[in-house]
Amino acid sequence: MPKIVDPRERAEEIINAALAILGKGGFAKFTLRNIAKQMGGSMSLITHYFPNREALIEGIVASVEEDIAQFNDEVQGVADPVERLHRLIEWAVPLDEWSLTMERARIALLAHRDADPAVDAFFVRLEPLMRGVYRQHVAALVAEEDLELTVDLMRSWISGITLSTVEHPEIWTRERQLRVVDRFVAMLPLREPVTLSRAPGTG
Repeated sequence: MPKIVDPRERAEEIINAALAILGKGGFAKFTLRNIAKQMGGSMSLITHYFPNREALIEGIVASVEEDIAQFNDEVQGVADPVERLHRLIEWAVPLDEWSLTMERARIALLAHRDADPAVDAFFVRLEPLMRGVYRQHVAALVAEEDLELTVDLMRSWISGITLSTVEHPEIWTRERQLRVVDRFVAMLPLREPVTLSRAPGTG
């Protein structure tokens, strides 16, 4: 009897394979043929779910939306809004190898934004998605007039630490990133000051 494959799981496997190829080989390797090869299947395995690269990029955006929804579900039970903010930033920075691969994939796409309309559409949709989740989890902690500034600070800081980690993963270890997360949260214009929960150090 043939194995029954859940379509959502298979689509997710394809997206993860695509991100791995992007993260390791760059945009030049980002082809349906290479994805099929990595998965050990035929081209039809990919095209059944994503008929072309544009559809696959759309699938990656949808996957980001699902990740945000899953994160929001996971932190619903955290009563402390400062702890939720910590969880958010820790979710957004590349603390593990897979997160780092995803960020390398994003940067590989970014290099082709002006040359590929599908890639441009990806970033047009990504920005409000990320700003929206930041806004959602920091709104209760800052004055209304400071909200957009705080979102700007979060977006620029998280992008900065992500790029630094992509460039120098040997320096930006998980421990160093977490210490900087603590310091960054303490520097935000929150209504109430927060206490650093991790000891300072250089890692």
